[in-house]
Amino acid sequence: MNSTKGALPPRVLVTGASGYIGGRLVPLLLEAGYRVRVLVRDSSRLRDVPWINQVEVCEGDLRDTARLLPACAGVDAAYYLVHSMGPGASRKTFSGIEEECARNFVTAAESSGIGRIVYLSGLHPDGDLSQHLTSRAAVGEVFLSSSVPSVVLQAGVVIGSGSASFEMIRHLTEVLPWMPAPRWVKNLVQPIAVRDVLHYLLHALELDPLSNRTFDIGGPDVLSYADVMNGYAAAAGLPKRRILALPVLTPRLAAHWVNIVTPIPYSLAGPLVESLQHDCVVREHDITSLIPEPEGGLTGYRDAVSLALGKMRDGQVVTSWQNASVAGAPSDPLPSDPEWAGHRVYTDVRSRECAASTAQLWRVIEGIGGERGWYSFPLAWAVRGWMDKFVGGVGLRRGRRDPDSLLVGEALDFWRVEGLERGQLLRLRAEMKVPGRAWLEMRAIPGADGQGCRYEQRAVFFPRGLLGRLYWYAVLPFHGIIFSGMANRIIQAAGVSKQ
Repeated sequence: MNSTKGALPPRVLVTGASGYIGGRLVPLLLEAGYRVRVLVRDSSRLRDVPWINQVEVCEGDLRDTARLLPACAGVDAAYYLVHSMGPGASRKTFSGIEEECARNFVTAAESSGIGRIVYLSGLHPDGDLSQHLTSRAAVGEVFLSSSVPSVVLQAGVVIGSGSASFEMIRHLTEVLPWMPAPRWVKNLVQPIAVRDVLHYLLHALELDPLSNRTFDIGGPDVLSYADVMNGYAAAAGLPKRRILALPVLTPRLAAHWVNIVTPIPYSLAGPLVESLQHDCVVREHDITSLIPEPEGGLTGYRDAVSLALGKMRDGQVVTSWQNASVAGAPSDPLPSDPEWAGHRVYTDVRSRECAASTAQLWRVIEGIGGERGWYSFPLAWAVRGWMDKFVGGVGLRRGRRDPDSLLVGEALDFWRVEGLERGQLLRLRAEMKVPGRAWLEMRAIPGADGQGCRYEQRAVFFPRGLLGRLYWYAVLPFHGIIFSGMANRIIQAAGVSKQ
């Protein structure tokens, strides 16, 4: 597209830049020569991304039009990649929130003279739809009804390392050799590789400036959901899964089943499962006459699965569903001095001398969680994760994006990385359901004489009301086992870690 703001390359605004698709689209836009501005609620979430120094960062809230105007000023085109459905989101309210946010964005875009909006939606049939798909379609209509020419790309199930749909398929298939499923497991879907979604998003800016319509996009394979799971099994080298369609397994029960068997929380599994009640396939292929397919053609389903598994195996997962914001989770940072923060505060502090180097200790600290676990009383951690799942939390099995490296703002099991001073400090903020706010800090401190180091560990809890105080005292007897054992085993692990 040509810039309407001067001789400089077009300026593009990306909302949802800290999300799964947005975080992958931004570097492609930069590579293509666009000037990029990103809109986020919390700029610290982008502190460690490799492209942060190449973009403009605006903090804003889609529910506040006044805060959107500065982000939209001087922008040629905008990507709307925000979706309220996520871990912790209320399924009763997210559709209303989504439409409100879209209308606010349209108001700001119209006032600022933005020439194009690109929105990523989902494939859906006509007729009665799930709440999730109804909301996606309604948001698309908000953009198409505005005075800003809009392109709404309606994508099939997105397959890529870290996508929620792919993770649901992966865990269901790997865990269950025999799988009870709803009768609509025979419905048809048309998966699309994330690389192909990004291809269409990037080139949507090159469409006729007056284009204002939806485009269906999907991969080359039309499959039943049963075929999708067995296609994953084949690509992953697993035996064929036996799938039994049960007429009594309702969407609600199926969502609970997904919540139990996979790391996907119920609040996210529900909308995903409900969407499978319909055939979701491409009904028109108009996009192919306007945007050429990627070199080599669209990626087939099994190839997309193989690529995703390869990225996971090589530790190259760029973005993940895990890092979506958790609605209702505490977001206030830990005060520098909790004792003077005006709160009742409880702490558990452990300190250990370590013969290993600071670098060896830090490798253990930064590699904690996920598949490696928490170095203490695995059953207790697992039980706490199951308890969190039971009350609608994210649970312990959310895992981590990369087995060795962490970034500020990303998820780590039922924690969020709040502070990271690489080689020195890791601070985690709890996103589990607790009656209060909780943090866990781990530090690697060089020895005074240049020999060895010291490990310091601090758990901090701000209770909420009487229930919060009772909770702390209820778990206090376990701290000696869990936190003391955790400190001891981290020291032991550092002593055997590789240089």
